[in-house]
Amino acid sequence: MSTLPAFDLFAPGAAPAAVLVACRLTGLMLIAPVFSAKVLPVMMRAALIVLFTVLVQPVAMASMHGIPAITPVTALGETLVGFAVGLGAAVLAGAAEAAGDLIAIQIGLSGATLLDPMSHTSGPVLSNFFSMFAITVMLALNIHLGMVEAIAASLRAVPVGSVMDLTRGISAMLSLAGTLFAAGLRFAAPVIATVMIGNAALAVLSRAAPQLNMLSVAFPLQIGLGLFAIGAAIPFIATYMGNWPTQYDAQLSTLFGAFAGTATRAF
Repeated sequence: MSTLPAFDLFAPGAAPAAVLVACRLTGLMLIAPVFSAKVLPVMMRAALIVLFTVLVQPVAMASMHGIPAITPVTALGETLVGFAVGLGAAVLAGAAEAAGDLIAIQIGLSGATLLDPMSHTSGPVLSNFFSMFAITVMLALNIHLGMVEAIAASLRAVPVGSVMDLTRGISAMLSLAGTLFAAGLRFAAPVIATVMIGNAALAVLSRAAPQLNMLSVAFPLQIGLGLFAIGAAIPFIATYMGNWPTQYDAQLSTLFGAFAGTATRAF
């Protein structure tokens, strides 16, 4: 079993490889959940980039086909590959946040806003709740460590300094937008369906009992029914999120293959 060489900044090609690996990690830090959080100080983020560069630079050295040249194009390509790795994980948090927005509108809590400590922006309470829930599940599944492993895998699939197909890579990244909305709708579907059934029942009740003041009954009933449906759906949402590493693997394989211009399997 072969072992990777230790970090050696003075080996031939080690310095440009370290710089390009740092560019790839910077792209990851720009969008990846947890790493891109506003609560993480800039100095801490820079220290993590240096630490991860030291850890994965030997992988880059073992996969290189020659001494890479540092140019604006290569630096941009490396940053985009790291951005793609972070984007694959950010889709999960973004889908949960989108589900919270949809549910808040459906049950009438879109006006209840709260400051999100991760992004320092205000949003619906349910949006913040689902976003924090998704990040908690990601931390429990060690997806934040899996992203660093994905960077190492990207160095094998798309070596630093290699010629990349940026057009195909960006197109593959844009295609993840559909995955985000589909996953968000899947998270919110049980609650939305329950609220719709409740609204239909209230409409029938208003016809059967016209003397009943539906405005004073429907609003609290709609909120209570929605919160009950959220509580019942949370275990199933967590189960779906628990299977996310498999989907993340497939997404990264597609992204790496697009940047490399092949159908390379990342893992």
